[in-house]
Amino acid sequence: MNESVLRRALMIIAVLGLALGLGVWRNGIDIASPDAIWTAATLPVLATLAVSILRDFWIGRIGVDAIALVSMSAALLLGQALAAVVVAIMYAGGTVLEDFARGRAERNLRALTDRAPRVAHRTSAQSTETVPIEQVAVGDELLVRAGELLPVDGILIDASAVLDESTVTGEPLPKRRGAGDALRSGTVNAGEAFVMRASAIADNSTYAAIVRMVAAAQTAKAPFIRIADRFALLLLPITLLLAGIAWYLSEDPIRALAVLVVATPCPLILAAPVAFIGGVSRAARAGILMKGSAALEALAQIRTAIFDKTGTLTLGGAELLEIEVAPGRQADELLRLLASLELASHHVLADSIVRIARHKTLMLSQPRDVREHRGEGLKGQVDHMSVAAGSRQLVLGNEPLPRWAESGENRYLDAQVLRVFLTIDDRLAGILTFGDAVREDAVDTVRALRSAGVTRIVMLTGDDGRAAEKVSASLKLDAVFADATPADKVGTVEAEKATAPTMMVGDGINDAPALAAATVGIALGARGGTASSEAADVVVLTDSLRPVVEALRIATRTRAIALQSIIVGLALSGAAMIAAAMGHLTPVAGALLQEGIDVAVILNALRALGEGRLDHSRK
Repeated sequence: MNESVLRRALMIIAVLGLALGLGVWRNGIDIASPDAIWTAATLPVLATLAVSILRDFWIGRIGVDAIALVSMSAALLLGQALAAVVVAIMYAGGTVLEDFARGRAERNLRALTDRAPRVAHRTSAQSTETVPIEQVAVGDELLVRAGELLPVDGILIDASAVLDESTVTGEPLPKRRGAGDALRSGTVNAGEAFVMRASAIADNSTYAAIVRMVAAAQTAKAPFIRIADRFALLLLPITLLLAGIAWYLSEDPIRALAVLVVATPCPLILAAPVAFIGGVSRAARAGILMKGSAALEALAQIRTAIFDKTGTLTLGGAELLEIEVAPGRQADELLRLLASLELASHHVLADSIVRIARHKTLMLSQPRDVREHRGEGLKGQVDHMSVAAGSRQLVLGNEPLPRWAESGENRYLDAQVLRVFLTIDDRLAGILTFGDAVREDAVDTVRALRSAGVTRIVMLTGDDGRAAEKVSASLKLDAVFADATPADKVGTVEAEKATAPTMMVGDGINDAPALAAATVGIALGARGGTASSEAADVVVLTDSLRPVVEALRIATRTRAIALQSIIVGLALSGAAMIAAAMGHLTPVAGALLQEGIDVAVILNALRALGEGRLDHSRK
């Protein structure tokens, strides 16, 4: 029988036994004594609990459930059958309540796994066939119909597609993607049908990684929870000692029973798991995957943040920084002509230029008579115009720059950028500057991390020192480590971790060892960095830095809620135990009071599922 079903059945038996016994007692029915009915209703709960405790003891684990066993047994031995059945109801009800709380906290995580793609429509010149996603190979062309899940990661072949990425990234609005863009499994086609080319098999795709992380999140146990278990273990001898003292001083065993009852069960072991599973679930809704509650617990204590540069603090690609335009020309037209010419190029920059133009919805033309000068540029015909694009030497030779272009040449003189000179019919029409730009949200992210209690923020990069210092100065970072090899990165992370809990944020394959070495590794997984995502403890599924701050906020709030629930619950339980020892609480009243405490603690722990408001300053 399923354990949750068994727990519900035990609670129903205990409740029905209590009601039947009260009915017999009130109406004087002579079918059986109320005590016999209450005893019969208690025994199934008692037997099930004894088996559970023996099973746990066999694997070397013991907890405060033993208090419930002792209190029910003592109540029956002392002839307090009513108290015994009330404790049975409270214990069984507490386990059912915990099942409900866990189920609600895990609902978002289960929703991710339940909707995992299972089939794909593979196309060929002859036909389209529906196959299990396990049969999809890299390079297969797949048809994705309107409203369907993308089965595997891939590259868009058609000109455009509209995707609902909310389940994977947390972004609420559909996104338009262009030809050549990377697509991720698990997102939904929110527009017309399109064709994509598989870039990964199912097991290596984004959604498979999500399912693995969800499994880890549901089974891993945070250090905080393990500490809570040890505190719970201490409560057993303390409870027995206090009960013994109350019995000795009052010479009344009922007082000892009241102490045992009021300590059953303990909010300590209920609050922490519910809160941490709630926090992991809340993060998943925001496109942040945490590999178990241990990652969330560690993230809440971070004081040093280390960022990779390229692709993390910067966009990591050839972004269009500026278009300088000759008099009488228009910037979009120059970009359109350059992108049209680049359609015939094999240069690494060509795809980026075409992508930028298509995102601006510019209509590209098919180039003709294109000649590529390797490492220098292109010359060809576009719309019956002679177009040349590339280095200054290729395009202009030894001719001087016109006056309108001189300021830009001086501005980018020492910058790490690529300048593309464009001529139309042998006249310089414009200069397009490409470079690795700092992310728009980088400054706000650094500021928010400092407000959240991160005291040291460092950049760690394999790039040269001059480029790194320029980025660092714009973000006001505390330190820069440049020209670092992967081994250097690991050494730097280890050194920082020795002084304070440290998180490493990166996106590339070369960041994987450093991510694994940090207290918490955070991978920006939007661009498909499988190695870095596998090495990290936390994966951000959006191409943005803002979720890094959100992850820290969720972790801090979740830990605060768990700690608050434990402290308040223990304080209330301790006060109730003292009141019971002094004779102010009967066993039945104590059981009812303790159940109220447990309900309050679990409801408070469930707050971790919500948005919440948290002061960014952390103590």
